[in-house]
Amino acid sequence: MNRQALALATALLVTTPAFAADLGWNGGNNSGGGSFYAPATTWSGFYAGVNAGYAWGELTRKPTGGGVETENKSNGWNLGGQVGYNMDMGGFVLGGEADLNWTSIGHEEDLAGIGTSKVGLDAYGTLRGRAGMVFGQVMPYATLGVAWGRGTASVTNPADVITSQSKNHLGWTAGVGLEAAATENITVKAEYLYVDLGTQTYGGLPGGSIDATQRFSVVRAGINYKF
Repeated sequence: MNRQALALATALLVTTPAFAADLGWNGGNNSGGGSFYAPATTWSGFYAGVNAGYAWGELTRKPTGGGVETENKSNGWNLGGQVGYNMDMGGFVLGGEADLNWTSIGHEEDLAGIGTSKVGLDAYGTLRGRAGMVFGQVMPYATLGVAWGRGTASVTNPADVITSQSKNHLGWTAGVGLEAAATENITVKAEYLYVDLGTQTYGGLPGGSIDATQRFSVVRAGINYKF
């Protein structure tokens, strides 16, 4: 996890409570006029929601069986949904969450005499545990779990003929987030995740097979409805 990612995670934890305070998420003290007040409520129960954000990372690839390894920056959008369950133990919250996301993160480049190569992810999902502490209507939390990704490597030759192969990646993820109760049933959140999907081999491509490693960070915002 690089310094930029750590800085973003720290900023997420520092700035969101102040933003929540400005909106009146003050744990039940609503003496000011015009502020947005959310009544105190338990975090326990099932929830579901949607999220959107931005992902960036590094794509490492090398010829299968050995050769020169290259490392390229990758980036793209993120859109998905999540479901989960929380147990509120009097201010300490434990839970689990699963999400599935569509993404455009990837890297594209021209290969001399071969065509245009693109390696990226079409979708990814995570299954994570969460642990957080409640401060009024705001809950900072940490999260850790397993990750899955559906990757695609393709080459488009000068005649616009596309050769591609898709593979499943398995790995892990960790991150931090901040969730705030907007109403008794609705919460909003901001979250940072680091995702390491490991290495997968893509064969049958013009220019030869490659071993591609996908690692990326994602910052996203979301909204949940608690049942």
